[in-house]
Amino acid sequence: MIDFQPVRGRGAAPTLVEQLVAAILRAVEAQTLRPGMSLPSVREFARQYGVSTFTVASAYSRLVSQGWLAARPGAGYRVASPDAPARRAEPLSWEPPRLNAGWLLSDIFADHSIPIKSGCGWLPGEWLNEEGLHMALRHMGRVPAMRIANYGHPYGYAPLRETIAASLSAQGMEVEASQVLLTQGVTHGLDTVIRTLLRPGDTVVVEQPAYANLLQLLRLAGLRVIAVPRTVDGLDCDALERVAAQHRPRALFINTALQNPSGASITMANAFRIMQAAERHGLWVVEDDISRELAPGVTPMLAALDGARRVVYLGGYSKVISPSVRVGYVVAHRDLVRDIARTKMAVGLTTPEIMERIVHQVIREGRYRAHIARTRERLAQAHTEVAEQMRQHGFDIYGKPQGGLFLWAQVAGQWRERGANGLAELALKDGIWLAPGSYFDADEADTAWVRFNVAYSAAPALWRFMRNAGAA
Repeated sequence: MIDFQPVRGRGAAPTLVEQLVAAILRAVEAQTLRPGMSLPSVREFARQYGVSTFTVASAYSRLVSQGWLAARPGAGYRVASPDAPARRAEPLSWEPPRLNAGWLLSDIFADHSIPIKSGCGWLPGEWLNEEGLHMALRHMGRVPAMRIANYGHPYGYAPLRETIAASLSAQGMEVEASQVLLTQGVTHGLDTVIRTLLRPGDTVVVEQPAYANLLQLLRLAGLRVIAVPRTVDGLDCDALERVAAQHRPRALFINTALQNPSGASITMANAFRIMQAAERHGLWVVEDDISRELAPGVTPMLAALDGARRVVYLGGYSKVISPSVRVGYVVAHRDLVRDIARTKMAVGLTTPEIMERIVHQVIREGRYRAHIARTRERLAQAHTEVAEQMRQHGFDIYGKPQGGLFLWAQVAGQWRERGANGLAELALKDGIWLAPGSYFDADEADTAWVRFNVAYSAAPALWRFMRNAGAA
């Protein structure tokens, strides 16, 4: 009935969800599947074609939202009738947009038509801890509704906060659950911290390059942003000293482990110098550490060196559990956490306890650590493969982290002088999403640097494009 032959392989094809959606649409257009006909159940389809139930459920849901399928409780999924109201809501046709940071932050998340997502910031769906998520969801089904029917605590679900505090303490950062505040991901945490600590017109220091979402948040807050170069060992502390003495900034924002976009991690010597400068100049240090669990080996933690006095520490689970599980956390001095909690409640009330319970259950489930270890192994292999492609094509790689999602590389050929924005616009026409350096530049300068997600960058079509576009 449905001609579906899943093609697996990192970056070698559209995701399994996209392949399945395309196969079902072909069957509908060929009248193999006609209006009113039922489709196999999620479990039956998954068993028949050797894919996960997560893949099937995601594909079915996408087709329901686009009006191709209809879902009724107890009756499964059927091909929608031509005159069904949902069918009138045809998906918008996709056209390559004008690239800018706003597109990166919004439109790309609404568009699923790009086959090669080399510029994205998350793991492939097939890499996620599906079994752990399913177990957590089954557990949630047994929780009495009255326990999760009301607003949660302003600080978030207490058992998860206790688990986070215990985990950080085991890494040398002695904290209590009262110092942990849960957020809807790290970006939400950054927003609440910025609103609490800073006021329009304040000066802050960021890394060059820096996390794209952070730059947008700082601009929205009306802050004066000054960039300090990032080196393979960490922050350029000589430059930090000069900037701090001249501009008297109030805060420094930094990724310590597996920085986004460069993939680099700071050294212990660099960590000590950063904290000495922060103490000397009275800086708040906002430490975004979302990728720590993916890091091979040991990476210094600024908050552990500081005892959470002037360091505000942020972490989260979108990189290791699922990007749709929007759970992050802020750790700081108890008095500051109280102020951040007030900000959180003022702008969005409590965070979803259901999601926080799911994350807590996934962490408690015994295979979580094994999942992390396996993900590290897969990323290390992906780094080796993609770095070799870059070497063959004449790219200059900024460090070789051998861990985490990202490689930061300077393209070759004509685009080294012209900048990567034009290359990224050209790539979109070939169904390839690149993340050029301008996204991560405090001044949005068009450079020859590009952030590559190694889990999506082994596709032969990506490197064919690079050769044909004169970027090799």
